[in-house]
Amino acid sequence: MNPDYIVIGAGSSGGVLANRLSTNAENSVLLLEAGGKPTFLSKIPGWYSLLNRSKMDWAFSTEPQKFVNNRKIFIPRGKALGGSSATNAMAYVRGSAKDYNLWKQLGNNGWEYAEVLKYFKKSENNHSFNDHFHGKNGELNVSLRQKYHKSSYAFIAACQEFGLDFNEDYNGKYQEGTSFLQYTIHNNIRQSTYEAFLKPIYQRENLKIRTGAEVKKIIIKDGKAVGVEIFTGRNTTEQVFCRKEIILCAGAIKSPQILKISGIGPKDELKKFNIEVLVDNQAVGENLKDHIWTGCSDFSKENGLNSITKPSGFLQNMLQYMRKKESLFNHSIIETTSFFKSSEEEEVADLQFHFSPLHIGTDYQADLYNPFSLPKTNGHTILTVLLHPESSGFIGLNSADSRIAPKIQPNFLSKENDLKRLIFGLKKSLQILDSPQFDEVRASKMNWPPRNSSDEQYAEHIKKTLETLYHPVGTCRMGNDENSVVNSNLKVHNIENLRIADASIMPDIVTGNTNAACIMIAEKAADLILEN
Repeated sequence: MNPDYIVIGAGSSGGVLANRLSTNAENSVLLLEAGGKPTFLSKIPGWYSLLNRSKMDWAFSTEPQKFVNNRKIFIPRGKALGGSSATNAMAYVRGSAKDYNLWKQLGNNGWEYAEVLKYFKKSENNHSFNDHFHGKNGELNVSLRQKYHKSSYAFIAACQEFGLDFNEDYNGKYQEGTSFLQYTIHNNIRQSTYEAFLKPIYQRENLKIRTGAEVKKIIIKDGKAVGVEIFTGRNTTEQVFCRKEIILCAGAIKSPQILKISGIGPKDELKKFNIEVLVDNQAVGENLKDHIWTGCSDFSKENGLNSITKPSGFLQNMLQYMRKKESLFNHSIIETTSFFKSSEEEEVADLQFHFSPLHIGTDYQADLYNPFSLPKTNGHTILTVLLHPESSGFIGLNSADSRIAPKIQPNFLSKENDLKRLIFGLKKSLQILDSPQFDEVRASKMNWPPRNSSDEQYAEHIKKTLETLYHPVGTCRMGNDENSVVNSNLKVHNIENLRIADASIMPDIVTGNTNAACIMIAEKAADLILEN
């Protein structure tokens, strides 16, 4: 029998949506996921960076970035039940209230902060805060750590010295300031949306979960989405039909790709790949935004996460983790954060620091720099993150075959002000590293980039080190004008029975890590669907 609903993608949004739609036993739901179940290693918080380029990762890369030394920038995306929530750094950050009020100002009624706050709270079981801003009855366990690394306390104190006041809860009354991070970790286990929302209901009779089900296209007849075609082998496919709706939750990279291959997108691009044009929508794939970062480090006297790079340290910490004792594997590699403005003219914080008790790369010399390798020496790092880039890009097709990675062109640093603001933040991060608050933990200064460099030298450092924070959004933008893909009810324009509920619908990028917002979008989407 055909299901009522088909959800494409079991990531941060899709997993939550499948849970909510199948709560009523009268609703039958089919959840399709291209990847498989997350491996045991995904549960281990400290294994985070080692999941990149694994079988749980789509392992995308951008086009060469003209303004970033023509480098291709790595963009991991989760390919498993739980999606990127099964591979991310587990920071629980909602963004600023002004982000969502802006969404409403752009014509999206019902998405203002006062309205979406209840959906954040619905998901949440917060073990550290108990007030109007937090939930206690949700499936997603969120908490502070009981104790942080010694250098993280130095970071908090140093930030206060430079005007970035301590803020106990950046998800509370206001966001700006310096804070200890809140995490989706509970009892030393990553709280992915698989762990929190799918695993407990895996045997629910009206929910069918199909893994290894990569979507070829959405089947559209007479202007209505009626089913999905999925690959069952190299040259074989299967068609699955539904009675009510299809909800696309494949993320900001895959969702616009699937739409285009299904015939919804810019007509000239679709014709180039011999795809029948069902809806000519120039906005599909446009408005790509992401957070980008650069970093600076010093060497430390304190043992950090690099201890696990040594065989003895790795074995010791893994045994402690398995015995449910304190271990470096119990925690995320980032510990503290700070939200601040590059100037008072900014409406919301446009810069963020992430602090880690780990220095960048195995070798800090620019010609050997590798941000994805674990260092073998003690250190600590401040990442300077640009939260509201002016640069934007697009997701395009490389093929009419959805198994071929799409063209990812974010145009990083194409707007001059983005580089200027990153330089401002990098200078401030070096001031903070030089604070006397770090004297007890600093072994020596790394001087990469050299202190007191010119803006041109700082710019070159940024171009050599720049990476994305893995927060692509906006490519199926929500709105009511020609530059949008879905309306405020998340319905795809000019197609019946098709919605999108994931990071791609964000009209603009939120002020901080995006996972919590994706979960909120799914919660609201479920209400919009079930109310109908």
